[in-house]
Amino acid sequence: MNILILGSGGREHALAWKIAASPLATKVYCAPGNAGIAREAECVALDLTDHGSIVAFAKAKRVDFVVVGPEAPLCAGIVDDLEAAGIKSFGPTKWAARLEGSKGFAKDLCKAHNIPTAPYRRFKRAQEAKAYVAAKGAPIVVKADGLAGGKGVVVAASVAEAQTAIDAMFGGRLGAPAWEVVVEDFLSGEEASFFALCDGETVLPLASAQDHKRVGDGDTGPNTGGMGAYSPAPIMTPAMEARVMDEIVRPTVRALARMGAPYRGVLFAGLMITDQGPQLVEYNVRFGDPECQVLMLRLKSDLLPALLAARDGQLKNFDLRWTEEAALTVVMAAKGYPGTYEKGAAIGGLEAAAQVEGVEIFHAGTKADGDRVLAHGGRVLNICATGKTVREAQARAYQAVDRIQWPGGFCRRDIGWRAIAREQ
Repeated sequence: MNILILGSGGREHALAWKIAASPLATKVYCAPGNAGIAREAECVALDLTDHGSIVAFAKAKRVDFVVVGPEAPLCAGIVDDLEAAGIKSFGPTKWAARLEGSKGFAKDLCKAHNIPTAPYRRFKRAQEAKAYVAAKGAPIVVKADGLAGGKGVVVAASVAEAQTAIDAMFGGRLGAPAWEVVVEDFLSGEEASFFALCDGETVLPLASAQDHKRVGDGDTGPNTGGMGAYSPAPIMTPAMEARVMDEIVRPTVRALARMGAPYRGVLFAGLMITDQGPQLVEYNVRFGDPECQVLMLRLKSDLLPALLAARDGQLKNFDLRWTEEAALTVVMAAKGYPGTYEKGAAIGGLEAAAQVEGVEIFHAGTKADGDRVLAHGGRVLNICATGKTVREAQARAYQAVDRIQWPGGFCRRDIGWRAIAREQ
């Protein structure tokens, strides 16, 4: 089969690495890709917002299956356009992708179907949202309704911080101006990420993971797209996973089917595990980044047939095998991220880092310049490792990090701390 992967991040490198290993894959393309993906696939300079050029390329290269990595093309309807052209695609339709594209839509769906989530209100005017925050008090959570690259959520410790966030979101200081904000109650507990493949009817649970969203050690500083992750998440016991499937994931998939928008693709539930049980924080309509990287390291089965089965409605007869080993990834980012950062610095030591036992390096914001690898984004590298325990995987990952020569980069030094504390 000829496969086209859309995207250019660490998630897409992990998908390309796994898909290229499938006996079903004859040729793998990636658009636009990065310096690391070029080792697994032929990178193609396509604009992901230009659906017509993607369809034309897929037809010209006789692409049999397109795997969409990021959320923006999904929310813009790339799957609808590819399928209309007769090209099989992995991912939800534009309508179903509203689960991530509109936080208000997702919260309303939860409320209508008794899916556990934090109480909330939606606002189209800053003044009304700020008055609500003043009445509710803090801590409180403010979310921009649309896509924001993982940076559209502010967990405010004070009323003033929440009101500043509301002004920033409506004013476009966190990206495109929000047309609406969602203000919701603060939930106490431990976060976890849970993934499931869906074919519109059947739901196949995948492995769990835990992401580190905050930029600084000790989970401090602003939210980011993710500074590291590990799998499995110890808090996601078999009993907790069963509750998440029964109380959150399956009711969501049933609700979308009844709405006439069956969900096909991977469904990513961001969870807060509270004293009362699992609560949905938010839905994403694609693999997480960097969670995808640790999932692909632990997946023993061929990924490609599973993605095809999700698209074709054949998951009911499907199963996947996972290694018992833990996997952990450390994100190396450009100094200044998630704010302003510089591009173009050369990165050395990658081959030496990859020699550490159990280590795999997935590129995110990189660009090739002849034989050199240049930093070309905020989150630049994913230094991943497996081990018998999270502690062993962490030690290997940081051993590899220390071999990388990039003065303009930084990383957190405590990825996996919750799981390691439990192991002790």
